[in-house]
Amino acid sequence: MYLVTQNLYFPPVEEADKTGILALGGDLSVPRLLLAYRSGIFPWYNEDEPIIWWAPPKRMVVYPEHYSMHKSMRNVFNQHKYTVTFNKAFQQVIIACKDIYRKDQQGTWITQEIIDAYTRLYELGLARSVEVWKDDQLVGGLYGVDIGNGIFCGESMFTKSSNASKVAFYTLLQELKEKNYLLLDCQVYNDHLASLGAFEIPRAEFMQILLKGNISLRVKKLKQTK
Repeated sequence: MYLVTQNLYFPPVEEADKTGILALGGDLSVPRLLLAYRSGIFPWYNEDEPIIWWAPPKRMVVYPEHYSMHKSMRNVFNQHKYTVTFNKAFQQVIIACKDIYRKDQQGTWITQEIIDAYTRLYELGLARSVEVWKDDQLVGGLYGVDIGNGIFCGESMFTKSSNASKVAFYTLLQELKEKNYLLLDCQVYNDHLASLGAFEIPRAEFMQILLKGNISLRVKKLKQTK
């Protein structure tokens, strides 16, 4: 098991154990988080644990260009029951994701350390939120990391009203599709994500897509400097 030091370094993702744990320790500084996400790695740990860095053998994903909305969800959108915004209430969304009850887990992995770190990313334009409102009340949403390489890394979502998180999810997918994103990274399997159309791909396949996105980002930055 690799122990992260002050150096900005992660071992190759292939060195992760069979559960997907790659490394322990370190910090959630902006440079380290950027390195992690550009390397196919993400932090996920409980409050009483050291920072655990993951690179699971299978990755839960959605290809925006191929997604299709369920007929029942099209009916929900046609009711105009909700209003959707982007990046208007990031901190409210991440705190709601922290506080929402989930029957399949005890406590939350969204610690104050996580909230502070991802808020810093948001302030730098490297994290985004989708908010779903009903009568001016925040009733659903999601947040994730978007470092400009064509891959949106979804972190968490919540709902306080019927289908509100699904509205956030499908609105995000439509946005990603229109902007030619390569992938929505949902990280690890759960039944709810599967019901929304996400599926698992091997880590090697995910890393190939990530490499393509990282190369495109570097080319874009080079063009901007000319």
